[in-house]
Amino acid sequence: MSAVKNITFDGFPKQGGHLGLKVKVCFHFDPSRVIRGIVVRDDIEEPFVTIVELEDGRCVLSTECHYFLQ
Repeated sequence: MSAVKNITFDGFPKQGGHLGLKVKVCFHFDPSRVIRGIVVRDDIEEPFVTIVELEDGRCVLSTECHYFLQ
């Protein structure tokens, strides 16, 4: 495991403009099958992670899917 300097007990990376936005998510470049979600993390500094919570409760990284604003 590793540690990121700006993630601490009471600190978190600065968040970007997609945080809290509703999105549509698809997998494997297949826009014919989408699921709705909401961006719950959108780092604009290290470690640059974006996480989407899907409407069925799963969470996926932006590196595992494609998402676009609704």
